[in-house]
Amino acid sequence: MLNKKKCVPCQGGIPPLNSEEIELYIKDLDPNWSVIEEKEIRKTYVFDKYMDAIDFVNSIANLAENEGHHPYIHINFKKVIILLFTHKISGLHENDFIFASKCDMIFETI
Repeated sequence: MLNKKKCVPCQGGIPPLNSEEIELYIKDLDPNWSVIEEKEIRKTYVFDKYMDAIDFVNSIANLAENEGHHPYIHINFKKVIILLFTHKISGLHENDFIFASKCDMIFETI
């Protein structure tokens, strides 16, 4: 289970995941996660209340600090879009999928 793993700092110098590896990881996530050009994964979360969206974002920010892996976060009223990729390799790494699974766990608690 991805959500039991911890993000490991990526030092760069390694190749990003290839399409076959991405397919293996994406199967373990909620089907609403999308792979974009094999370089990032993205999901939109929708909330009933604005403050629920803000609470979610704050929880994601805390997770990012604890994991040492920082997503792009877009807030649009009651929608939050999470974009994940690993900057040092300009593509996807296992860490992105670990973080995505933890985002979904947080969402379930809001």
